[in-house]
Amino acid sequence: MTKSIYLTAFFFSVIIGRTAAQSTDVLRQKIHQVVSTKKATVGVAIVGPDGKDTLSFHGDGHFPLQSVFKFHIGVAMLSQVDKGKFSLTQKINIDKKDLLPDLYSPLRDKYPNGGALPLAEILQYTVAESDNVGCEVLLRLLGGAQAVEKYLHQTGVKDLSIKFNEEQQQGNWEWQFQNWTTPKAANQVLSAFYYNKPALLSPKSHAFIWKVMRETKTGAKRLRGQLPEGTVVAHKTGSSGTNKAGLTAAVNDIGIVFLPTGKPFFISVLVTDSKENAETNEKIIADIAKVTWDYFVK
Repeated sequence: MTKSIYLTAFFFSVIIGRTAAQSTDVLRQKIHQVVSTKKATVGVAIVGPDGKDTLSFHGDGHFPLQSVFKFHIGVAMLSQVDKGKFSLTQKINIDKKDLLPDLYSPLRDKYPNGGALPLAEILQYTVAESDNVGCEVLLRLLGGAQAVEKYLHQTGVKDLSIKFNEEQQQGNWEWQFQNWTTPKAANQVLSAFYYNKPALLSPKSHAFIWKVMRETKTGAKRLRGQLPEGTVVAHKTGSSGTNKAGLTAAVNDIGIVFLPTGKPFFISVLVTDSKENAETNEKIIADIAKVTWDYFVK
């Protein structure tokens, strides 16, 4: 390569790098516009179709998981299925005493007297419909919340903590903050199990969990809220209550959004310490998802 050609290639690469950085800055500015006037702490992590970490806001901060951890529980259970300890068709007995009356549970509504249900159905209710009774049953089978934490740590995801089950974290305001993730770690979990390299799940289990995630019924006004009709979004939401001081601890949505090209981007938006109302908290997530969609489409 001649000196002139080398210099031309060098300067061209510098220009491309600066253009990419400037382009990312545009997205960062738009997200800043969404969050700057809100009385809330918002964590964001975005990984683009090229697999690179595009940007993050409070990306290393600790945010309460709430029901987002039901995705983590789902993949932990499927790893046990792959080891032969359980099967998706296996009947799991749910006693009436397991049907905790104070927790949200479509599964309890369908089976008010309990019964022997296939593990696949319990997983479906837990992940897709954020069912709390199903969540407690799965955690009991797995050996508790910290067994899920240990499994995720073993996969290489270190920046998360899972110490309590649903009944515990809903019964004590402070305990929910010990079930936390960073936005970057939330994306790390999504990416690791979506690309499945190295194989964390068998092909059957991998197909199962992503079908469930695509069919998630909660959070219609969050990540998918402002995206074009028909956009495929595989996601998991999480929400806390609001305390007497008017503070909401968690309004979350993490997921994979598929662009018109078929390529995915990964996005985790976690809202905590919010004094905004429920509608505004959800709109924060929808607005960030929309500007991110526009950025990658254009």
